[in-house]
Amino acid sequence: MYPEKTTKIRWGRPTWLALILCVFGFNLGAREMPVDLVNPFIDSHKSRWFFFNSASRPFGMVNLSPDTDTDSTWNSGYLYDSETIRCFSHVHAWQLAGIAVMPTTGAFKGHRGMDAYQSRFSHEGEIARPGYHKVFLDDYEVTAELTSSTRVGFHRYTFPEGKARTIIFDTGAKLAHGPTVSSQVWKVSDTEIAGVQVLEKTRRRPKDTPVYFVARTNQAFVELKTWKNKRLQTGDQDRVKGVDAGAALVFDPEGEREVLLKVGISYVSAQQARKNLEAEIDHWDFDRVASESEDEWNGLLSRIEIKGGSKKQQVKFYTDLWRALLGRRIISDVDGKYMDMTGDEPRVRTVRLDDAGQPLYPHYNFDAWWGSHWSLNILWSLAYPEIIDGFCNTMVDMYQNGGLLPRGPSGGNYTFVMIGDPSALFFANAYHKGIRDYDVEKAYEGLRKNAFVGGSRDHAGYEHESPAYGGGMQYYESQGWVPEGIEGGGIHKDGAAMTLEYAFEDFALGQFAKALGKEEDYRLFNRRALNYKNLWNPETRMMHPREIDGSWIEDFEIVSNEFNTRGFCEANSAIYTNFVPQDMGGLIELFGGEDEYNAFLNKCFVEGEKNDFVGGHKKHGSSWVDYGNQPGTGMAHLFNYSGAPWLTQKWVRKVKEVYGDITPYDGYKGDEDQGQMGALGVLMAIGLFQVDGGTSVNPYYEITSPIFDEIKITLNPDYYSGESFVIATENNDPENKYIQSARLNGEVFENCWFYHADFEKGGRLEIDLGETPNYEWGVKEAPPSKYLSPSNP
Repeated sequence: MYPEKTTKIRWGRPTWLALILCVFGFNLGAREMPVDLVNPFIDSHKSRWFFFNSASRPFGMVNLSPDTDTDSTWNSGYLYDSETIRCFSHVHAWQLAGIAVMPTTGAFKGHRGMDAYQSRFSHEGEIARPGYHKVFLDDYEVTAELTSSTRVGFHRYTFPEGKARTIIFDTGAKLAHGPTVSSQVWKVSDTEIAGVQVLEKTRRRPKDTPVYFVARTNQAFVELKTWKNKRLQTGDQDRVKGVDAGAALVFDPEGEREVLLKVGISYVSAQQARKNLEAEIDHWDFDRVASESEDEWNGLLSRIEIKGGSKKQQVKFYTDLWRALLGRRIISDVDGKYMDMTGDEPRVRTVRLDDAGQPLYPHYNFDAWWGSHWSLNILWSLAYPEIIDGFCNTMVDMYQNGGLLPRGPSGGNYTFVMIGDPSALFFANAYHKGIRDYDVEKAYEGLRKNAFVGGSRDHAGYEHESPAYGGGMQYYESQGWVPEGIEGGGIHKDGAAMTLEYAFEDFALGQFAKALGKEEDYRLFNRRALNYKNLWNPETRMMHPREIDGSWIEDFEIVSNEFNTRGFCEANSAIYTNFVPQDMGGLIELFGGEDEYNAFLNKCFVEGEKNDFVGGHKKHGSSWVDYGNQPGTGMAHLFNYSGAPWLTQKWVRKVKEVYGDITPYDGYKGDEDQGQMGALGVLMAIGLFQVDGGTSVNPYYEITSPIFDEIKITLNPDYYSGESFVIATENNDPENKYIQSARLNGEVFENCWFYHADFEKGGRLEIDLGETPNYEWGVKEAPPSKYLSPSNP
């Protein structure tokens, strides 16, 4: 059932934006807005296809930017040190790409491929900011400017006088994840073409996926060149279809130098792409669209305002926040239509509509929620609860369409990316914070299905076979742990990691059940949440994987110079031994008490600091702490549970410093992963976190030392009763990392945590900082869910 609609005013963009922009002088000065502080070039020297996005709206279907490298998923897209631009493509998404465009002059080379027609460029005069990119193509003397709406890319090309000029649509090109199966382009008029590019399926996205487009120019083109298999077509060139096909618009060399191009896209049809184009940009004012994009970004980024800190910290903060609102993608059209690929045949669906026939939310695709309980789930629920509602609706829609709640869909497909069912953590966090504008009972039904044999947990990484066994749920249900060496397809069949993550997900599902009054399910899942204890080996005093016969594996390594150690997903035992967010008190007891656990955890950070707290993309098994990958990103906050909050304050600051670079050569140290590491950076900067990811029935936030003098979070009144929550510091300085005292709404506050109920009412948290630890602050009362049993049964 759907919750009853409230009578609160829905904060549409004009209301929301006007309020925030009029008060933003609170922060950085009236002349410098958050969008001015975002630097898309940070760590762009070694990128992933979906990492670099300049001319894009929040979660845009269109992600328009230059591509310097197009050959693979990794080290592709825009790489800062590359010397040539191969194209400007419109889709930079997880497992999705499409519609490569390139303006050229002189002799035509489009049919010969990107190696032939790419152009040299330099960073001199190049501009990249949210919603806009400008770069000069040296070989063609063309200034290219890019902006976009959510579903339409808008290009402005300024050509040199008197030279032959063309705009190439290389629809048959390989972009990132794999080949193009086939493509079509057809002429509609002298100012419009349309077409489709069919992306070949990948190991992760199991079906071929079409990307439709309609392109219009403000000037008539005088010829349409077409080709297949690197050969120009002769005769009728109004249509081309096939493998390695493409087309180019040829313009009068004596015409206006400035050519404007709009490209609308859709995953449903060319007609829908045209509808998107006409609905979102029905004019030719490029600067207006760029300005509107900037306004939209400012409206979202300004929900968290900051004072103080260094300029470098401000740039990194707003770049992190920008990334948290960028990486995941809308795939539904302006009227709510989207392509469902979960069944045997593609089906066009429509999201729920309001009484006026308008979509109530977008339909999204995204990389895994794996690890997002320590990043996006928390951040979005603080400042962007309506975004969480949209993603929850998307997952419920996919459950109703295909029978499973997804953990990371692409192109309307299930992908079974990574392991487990992290959507349980996402929904529990949402529901407990009052974010419920979706079919709650359907969501719970799907999550419960996933928690047993035959659900999504049973699919190992990218295991598309059905029935699936690689997730080992038959073992987990019968004996409470998943062994190594199980049968089944897929990858990431790491039994110890699965066991630990399943136990945490069981806790979240139990808390969800408790909130819904499902007492029997609550007791069942709460018992299963203790299954982590089945991997504790009292001899090695670590989480230790088991063989199928129940014996401890003999080739056990705490760390190793490998991608992962046996039994652990992209990590090792040093990291996963700490992965008990639902029962930190129980884990600490296994270690023998707080002193013993603190000694172990502190050692992890002392050793991890030697490697900048990162294991490297291909060496996740090598570091005692790895903030370059999801399983370890909550570790510094665990000291809040072991009676040593000053160590959380110390190590969070140190990690934040290491990840604070704003050059093209550092800042994320690997895979930023569609906003996850950006969101984590924001949480570290403002000093709030949730070790259990907000999955407790009565959620709460742990406190650590912020890096700014003041942080103001504007609350969305559709969800929260307060206007804002402010965090203010005294004596903030790089050396003053330790909390000396705190006050919440003017009252002395001695805990290192406070309830979400206090946050959503609005308030003020004041924190006094100092250079040395205060061993008495924050230890009076442990966080509420420190113990799953017996004090939190």
